[in-house]
Amino acid sequence: MTHKVVSLFGVAGRYATALFELASEKSATEDVAKSLASFQAMIDECPELLRLVKSPVFTVDEQQKALRAIFTKTKMSGIATNFIQLVAAKRRLFVISDMIEAYRRLNDQAKGIVAAEVTVAAPLRPDHASALRQALASVSGGKFVNLDVKTDPSIIDGVIVKLGSRMVDASVRTKLNAIRTRMKEVG
Repeated sequence: MTHKVVSLFGVAGRYATALFELASEKSATEDVAKSLASFQAMIDECPELLRLVKSPVFTVDEQQKALRAIFTKTKMSGIATNFIQLVAAKRRLFVISDMIEAYRRLNDQAKGIVAAEVTVAAPLRPDHASALRQALASVSGGKFVNLDVKTDPSIIDGVIVKLGSRMVDASVRTKLNAIRTRMKEVG
C-alpha cells in the first residue's frame, strides 16, 4: 500500500522528507519515529543536551562525540541515530527539533492521522475531547484526529481549533472583541 505524502518545506522539511522516504524503503518508519521521539524527550529533559544542540560554539567533532556517547549509553542505534549524526556533520543540529516534528507529521499523515491544535480556557473533560475528536474527524474526511490541547484562560470560554490550514475561533474573548469593535463604530 502506498501513501501520497506531501513534502514539507524548509531545511527541516527537506531533511524530514528524506528521512521518511529512507525509513519507508526500509519499512522502519515506526522505529525511526520512536527513536526520534526518545531523542526529543532527552533534549526536552536535559539542558546540557539542549545547549549542545542549539549552540554554535561546539564543533562538529564535539557534537558527534557527545552524541555517540549518548547513543551508546541509551543503546540507541539505527537509521535515526545515523540521521542525527549526519545532521550534526552538516551543522544543522540546531533545527533537529523541527526536523523531528516534521517527521512526526509526515508519519502521521502516512497513517491517516491529522493533528488539531485546540485551545480552551479550562482543561478539557474526556467526554468533550471525544466529542470534539469525532466532530473534527467528520470534517477531515474520517481521518483519526490527534488533539493537541492547550489551556489559555485569557480566551475566557469557548474553543479555538486549528486543523491543517483551517481555524475556527469560537472563544468568548474574540466575540467580546467583535462587540467592542461594533460599539466603537456605533458610538
